[in-house]
Amino acid sequence: MESTLLLIVHFIIILSKCILKIFSSIKSDFNHLFIFFKEGRRALGEGFFALFISIIGSLFAGILLGKMTFFLENYPGLIVLIPGAIGMRGNIFGALGSRLSSDLHIGILPPELKKSNILTQNISGAIILTIILSLLLAFFAKGFCLLLGFPSISIIDFTIISVLGGIFSGIILLPLTIIIALKSYENGWDPDNVTTPIIATIGDLFTLPSILIAVLLLGWIKNGFFEIFLFIIFIFMGLAGLILGLRGEIDLKKIIYQSTPVLLICSLMGTTAGSILNSKLSIILSNPSILTMVPLFSAESGNLVSILGARLSSGLHSGYIKPTLWPNEGAVRNFGIMITLAVIIYPLIGLMAHFSSISLGIPSVGLYNMILISSIAGFILTPIMLITAFYLNSISYRKGFNPDNIVIPLSTSITDPIANLSLIIMTMIFLGISLTQII
Repeated sequence: MESTLLLIVHFIIILSKCILKIFSSIKSDFNHLFIFFKEGRRALGEGFFALFISIIGSLFAGILLGKMTFFLENYPGLIVLIPGAIGMRGNIFGALGSRLSSDLHIGILPPELKKSNILTQNISGAIILTIILSLLLAFFAKGFCLLLGFPSISIIDFTIISVLGGIFSGIILLPLTIIIALKSYENGWDPDNVTTPIIATIGDLFTLPSILIAVLLLGWIKNGFFEIFLFIIFIFMGLAGLILGLRGEIDLKKIIYQSTPVLLICSLMGTTAGSILNSKLSIILSNPSILTMVPLFSAESGNLVSILGARLSSGLHSGYIKPTLWPNEGAVRNFGIMITLAVIIYPLIGLMAHFSSISLGIPSVGLYNMILISSIAGFILTPIMLITAFYLNSISYRKGFNPDNIVIPLSTSITDPIANLSLIIMTMIFLGISLTQII
């Protein structure tokens, strides 16, 4: 009996120690979690505010795309151009916002809206890149259609739509990017958290209407002298812009030299994303609520990876993040901020896409399906975005390049085709369509 009691006492002591250790571990984890949210609450608050505004803006883009079925059917290949065009606006002006943010953080750009050489070079770079990339995007879209055997409009039509769309949206995006970056910093906000998502939202809002206006203008001048004339003028503008950029001052030359190859890859990735959508156009057109969700899902994924990229870039410039091949504490803290935002944002995308669709009479695949499609596709995408943004920042900085010129364009462009593919796969799974049809 005595030995039994002794054994029970020892067991209770061991069990008590284990329970205390577990509670101590839980308490420590909660303390770490509390510290994380305390330190990151500004980034989470500002990031969520910007992303929520972006959702509202992207919804309008999605609704417009959902209503553009007539143009998608009558201008074959147009959807191949659209993701690249939307992404290009975010890439050019998101990178502009990121550069201005880094310059503000390190003190070489004053937050007042006044003339400065740095600002002038950035403005010139954005204008030149808009023309060059609009041309390249048109040629890539036509090339992908020929390569994959898609029926499509002519290269002249692609060029007119792409360049006119780029000019129309750029007229609005350029001044707004500058104002938002400078004024957010001046008012105590971190431009890394707000500039890129808001600019991407404005880009979403104006890119599709700009393309639609360009398509309508094309309808008036199609097969006439003025269409050929515009095509020749746009080619000349692209070549002249490239030469002026490469022969300009050091800051402008650096922007053109570092950004053009990166944005070239981005245009390829954008047309890849469009080709993925075009390959399943019949499925998407028969489920227009998914078409409504496409710009929203792509835009928010791009915004998330852009926020992370901009924050890591500023961290590298400021010195609190090191360009190592393994994330340090500062980088991991930013990962946590992004994961938290992703957990909130992706279900919200499905929810809002569903209700916006049914409110406008667009048939929906159902609330349950919309939320699950968006959430699972987003959670699959999140670790890819973390890895992409971190290593692009770290490697580009180690190689002597400015991450602001490279990370946001490349990371969003890598994200776009993967986002569209994830969305299509989840759509086919939840709608009971055989995955063999993807091939």
